[in-house]
Amino acid sequence: MKIALVVKSKKSAEIYREIGRYTEYLSERRIDVAIEQSMGDAVAPRLGRFKGRIPADADVVVVFGGDGTFLWAIRLIDDQDIPVIGVNIGGLGFLTEITMDELYTVTDLVISGGAVYEKRMRLGVQVLEGESVSASYSVLNDAVVSKGTIARMIALRTSVDRNYLTTYKADGLIISTSTGSTAYSMASGGPIVYPTTDVIILTPISPHTLTNRPIVLSSGAVVEVELETDEKDVVITFDGQLSSSLRKGSRVVISKSAHYTTMIKPPLRNYFEVLRQKLKWGER
Repeated sequence: MKIALVVKSKKSAEIYREIGRYTEYLSERRIDVAIEQSMGDAVAPRLGRFKGRIPADADVVVVFGGDGTFLWAIRLIDDQDIPVIGVNIGGLGFLTEITMDELYTVTDLVISGGAVYEKRMRLGVQVLEGESVSASYSVLNDAVVSKGTIARMIALRTSVDRNYLTTYKADGLIISTSTGSTAYSMASGGPIVYPTTDVIILTPISPHTLTNRPIVLSSGAVVEVELETDEKDVVITFDGQLSSSLRKGSRVVISKSAHYTTMIKPPLRNYFEVLRQKLKWGER
C-alpha cells in the first residue's frame, strides 16, 4: 500500500512533528509514503516526493489542513479515483473533518478493509468564447461567476437543458454541488443538501429581484450561463482555487462530471453531527 500526503504550508513546528509521527506509524506498518515536494523537508526528509499530480500508484491521499487545502489536493488528484482522508488542522474543516487523533483509527480501518467510503459528485465546467473553450475544470464544491470590486450588478442569462430559466441581475451566481451547499452557496442563502445527493444548485449572490431564489436541479441537467453585461472585471472562480476572466458574450457550461471524489469518513460520526458541531445547526 502507498499513501500520499498533502500538507498545508506554513504550519507550526508542532503540526510538522505530529505529521512526522504519523509517517513513522506508517513506516512501522510497511506502508510506502510519498509527500508533496514543497513540504517534504519540513516533515520528513527521508520520504519519497512528488510534485504536482498525485502519483497514480497511490492507494490513499491524506490531506492535512483546512477545506482550502483539501480542494487543492482534489486538483492534484485530478481524474484519478484515489480515496481521500481529510485531517483538520485548519479552521472550520467541513471537508477535512477527521481529527489528528482519529487519523490512526481511520488508517487502521483502511489497512484492514473496514473503512467507510463516500462518493461525492463533481461538476465539469467549461468557459466558451464563441465556439472555443478557453478554460475547463472539474470542481467538487462550486463554480462562482462574480464581479470585481466595482459595485455594479451583472446580468447573467441562464438556461437549463437549452430552456431559458431567467436572467439573474445580481452580484453573481454560484453553481454548486451538494458538497458545496454548505460553503459559499449557504452563505448566500442557498439550501443545505445532503452531500451524497447528486444535484446542481444555482444560488444568486445578492439578486436585485427578490423572487430570484435558489433552485435545485437534477444532476443530469446542463446549465449554461451567458454574461450579458459589458464589464471588464467579471471572473469565474473554480473551487476558490483558480479563476478565469469573462467578457460580454462569454458562456459557461456546467454539467455533472464523469469523475467523483471518494472520501474516507470517520466511523463514529455522521453528517448531521458535523452540521451541529461545525455550524451549530438547529441551535437557538
